[in-house]
Amino acid sequence: MARNGGVAWMRTTEKIDGYDLSTSDTEEVHVLAVDDSLVDRKVIERLLRISSCKVTAVDSGRRALQYLGLDEEIQKKETNGFDGLKVDLIITDYCMPGMTGYELLKKVKESSAFREIPVVIMSSENVIARIDRCLEKGAEDFIVKPVKLSDVKRIIDYTTTELREGEQREGARARRRGINKRKQREGDDDLSSSPPSTLSSSTSSSPSSSIQSATAPLSPSTLDSPTRRLKMTSSE
Repeated sequence: MARNGGVAWMRTTEKIDGYDLSTSDTEEVHVLAVDDSLVDRKVIERLLRISSCKVTAVDSGRRALQYLGLDEEIQKKETNGFDGLKVDLIITDYCMPGMTGYELLKKVKESSAFREIPVVIMSSENVIARIDRCLEKGAEDFIVKPVKLSDVKRIIDYTTTELREGEQREGARARRRGINKRKQREGDDDLSSSPPSTLSSSTSSSPSSSIQSATAPLSPSTLDSPTRRLKMTSSE
């Protein structure tokens, strides 16, 4: 709907299996929380709302993919009006049936539309190999449960900083691309304007032949031959 000559976010009240997926026209951070445990899901949802975040909570990685529009199989079967929904952060449990948090992380990072969205992994087990694997795949943070309010505030602060830095990095990359293209054009102009190089006849001759002719010993003439001198002496 138009408002003051612009386009406003429409408020919808779509639901999946009782989960409220309503959107808002506010600028608050929107977090997609994924956890198969109802208790843990309610805890993280409450902490996020205390931190002034808008929360959408789902119980599986598959539901999260459906919400993001990344599950093509479910998209063909169901239409839930998810187009246009905005997500600023995804926080997901690691151990879930069907699709783990790590598999969800990989799907998000492989998507061109959502790869820049920060993904935070939660787990009740502090396994170093698991943490390293998630961070190497692109997770922004790894939280060991139980999640505390300080964890949530750190995530939100980090997320807003990451968004600003991401915009700055993208601007810097665009400027570098422009500079590189300009340098390439200048290099092409220099090559087209320079005359073709020619070699003079003096430089085309092999220097080795000159050196050989100057240093090679001269063969003795017939007058200087010892046999010729002997014959002349005998005749006299």
